[in-house]
Amino acid sequence: MSPELIAVSFLILGLVLLSGKWIRVISTPLQKLFLPSSIIGGFVALFLGPEVLGNIVTWLGFGNSFLSKGIFPLEVLEVWSVLPGLFINIIFASLFLGKKLPSIQKIWRIAGPQIAHGQTIAWGQYVFGILVTMLILTPFFALDPMTGALIEIGFEGGHGTAAGMAGTFEGLGFYGGSDLALGLATIGLIFGVILGIILMNYAVKRGKTEIITNEREISLKEQAGIVEFDNRVSAGKLTTRTESIEPLSLHFAYVGVAIGIGYVIQQALIFLETTTWGPLTGTYLLEFIPLFPFAMIGGIFLQIFLDKFDIYRTLDRDLIVRIQGFSLDVLIVSAIATLSLTIIGENLIPFLILAVVGIIWNLVAFIYLAPIMFPSYWFERGSGNFGQSMGMTATGILLMKLSDPDNKSPALEGFGYKQLLFEPIVGGGIFTAASVTLIFQFGPEVVLVFSLVMLLLWLSIGLFYFRKK
Repeated sequence: MSPELIAVSFLILGLVLLSGKWIRVISTPLQKLFLPSSIIGGFVALFLGPEVLGNIVTWLGFGNSFLSKGIFPLEVLEVWSVLPGLFINIIFASLFLGKKLPSIQKIWRIAGPQIAHGQTIAWGQYVFGILVTMLILTPFFALDPMTGALIEIGFEGGHGTAAGMAGTFEGLGFYGGSDLALGLATIGLIFGVILGIILMNYAVKRGKTEIITNEREISLKEQAGIVEFDNRVSAGKLTTRTESIEPLSLHFAYVGVAIGIGYVIQQALIFLETTTWGPLTGTYLLEFIPLFPFAMIGGIFLQIFLDKFDIYRTLDRDLIVRIQGFSLDVLIVSAIATLSLTIIGENLIPFLILAVVGIIWNLVAFIYLAPIMFPSYWFERGSGNFGQSMGMTATGILLMKLSDPDNKSPALEGFGYKQLLFEPIVGGGIFTAASVTLIFQFGPEVVLVFSLVMLLLWLSIGLFYFRKK
């Protein structure tokens, strides 16, 4: 694979992303769905690739034409196929870089109810995902028991986690697991926005919200994803002089250091496992866990170090967020563009069953559990957790912004603090990354029992501790 080919692949990827943006600008239905341009661009590339256009041309009898494999060279698709596994490390390494890490007591005081509710949703996705796999998908459709983890990986983890775990799925022999998880992430994102807006309008009319009393009007430019000219702000602060080092380069370097720390941690743990309990028990887990959760831990360690020793405060959170956003766009476009519709088609009924079970559980957790787990502002806080549990943190923020546009409730602040005690564990954290391996090593029954215990624990904390406050 030549450097020129990689460069051309990124150029084409940029054109695909740009097409997604302009399609959203001119398409009112897509604007009302608030679909990210990366999702739209990914589907454009998927349609023009071998899975859709190529199969259509072949079906029409032109199997020898240049369009029988789609318009993209297969070498370009090969480059795109490895990008999600690389860029997910940048996304997770950036999660806590530039954030002031508060004390555990402060996080618990402000974000405790949202943590309890979010953890309840996540562990419930494991419980119901494993149950439906054990009772239906494995006996009747012969699907691998590891399928039970796909709802949490796709819905709570989102496109990044689903794509980043492709190597783990393949290493454990669950070929196609990443494609199914990516499909679930896409379904979750679309329905998360649609159902979230429907529920918000219903809640406003029934007086269930505490901030807004009527449906918020959204400008046409806001729907199109364009910031009004007079409201545009800087993308970040320049913390260093450009003649010394370009600030963006410095922040990329910080992200690289965080990933490097994570890699050292990962390799040290793998070495420890292969020299201690691994040979004794015959159980090997760590070699199948991908790098990205360790990159997140590396980012936390780096941030702690910078808080103590970087007297010039050279790390700017806004620039880190821009790097993270760029990486997520690249990941989503490349992941959807290389999605295997054949695998989803071969497992369509199980795929739909998983999607329906996941959506129903998330709705139940939002509509019925949020009002009794949050001491106040249940809709505003619960909408953020619902959006995130359907596949994307940005969806949760969108729903909170619609229900609380001026941040009068503690929803947004608590949502931000919540990630510090949430994402290191589930939603792409250590347990999410290890869940498939745990099912492979110990069986779905053990993981089901553990997930059920965690579900009941967090549900009890929400019902009997935070509800009283």
